[in-house]
Amino acid sequence: MHFKLILSVSPSEQYTEEKLGQAEKTELDAHLENLLARGDCTKNWTEKIFRQTEILLQPNPSARIEEFLYEKLEKKIPLRITNAEVLGQYMQDAAKEFGPSTPYGSTLITVGEYQKRIGAVEREFIHASAVGFLNPLRNFLEGDWRIISAEQELRVAQTDFDRQSEVTRLLLEGINSTHVNHLRCLHEFVKAQAAYFAQCAVHMQDLQKELSRFPNAFVGNPSMSVIAPGPSPLSTAAPPGTSPPGRTSASPGPLDPVVTLKIGEVKPPATGTRKAKVLYDYEAADVSELSLLADELITVYTVPGMDPDWLIGERGNQKGKVPVTYLELLS
Repeated sequence: MHFKLILSVSPSEQYTEEKLGQAEKTELDAHLENLLARGDCTKNWTEKIFRQTEILLQPNPSARIEEFLYEKLEKKIPLRITNAEVLGQYMQDAAKEFGPSTPYGSTLITVGEYQKRIGAVEREFIHASAVGFLNPLRNFLEGDWRIISAEQELRVAQTDFDRQSEVTRLLLEGINSTHVNHLRCLHEFVKAQAAYFAQCAVHMQDLQKELSRFPNAFVGNPSMSVIAPGPSPLSTAAPPGTSPPGRTSASPGPLDPVVTLKIGEVKPPATGTRKAKVLYDYEAADVSELSLLADELITVYTVPGMDPDWLIGERGNQKGKVPVTYLELLS
């Protein structure tokens, strides 16, 4: 006897197998993939901008960690004074020690007050930037993006694909509105930064006006302009391998009196001349200065009313102004 084995296959099973073998991705899948790629790009750049803005507003990493812990513990972050405010307080404390009635002490008080004002403006700028710019970026990274990431993981589950893809699509299509919101916040950040620098400029202009009212404390006392024998703070030569100091301008500053020296009429004083060793080569800027060669010895002295950064140098019958930073004064 011959038996024939007949396999019974239902029409529904046959249809399902055919469809599984011929399944293709739909246009919605391609659109979703593009949205996912755009979402990853937005997340990566938002993280970088967020971290770098944190560094800009708070360069101290220890302070950033402390603020992070306070946020996670949901505690109020203690008030932190800025470096400019600390500097201003130090200046005012120093003025009390030096004497607030002295030119230096009174100037320290004024400069310290403006430094504290600048520090207060900086603190307001940091607070406004944190609220108006950092918080929206943080909300996106810790809120929307976490939901998107969770939905991406669920996407691998085919049984729940229809539900999760729709939720993910809606969130990812909201990326454009996220960009618009971040753009608005970025404009606010730039506006706050511009206001900060503008206020700093105003304070510095006011400070210059305040300083111009003080008596000129930089004019040397003619009676003390003669070099006295003994060690000088300028008598220490620079270590080997160091570069010569930058050229000191002989022109009077905004607070210095205009002094015109006629080198040909300058006479050395009866006492107070000293020998000096030249540390670096120096090329005279005009006829009133004396060019120098390293390691040569010259005679130097000062005259009443002369800029303290310069001396009169003589070498044989040559004479002219020389910068003290290029010299080692000998005993």
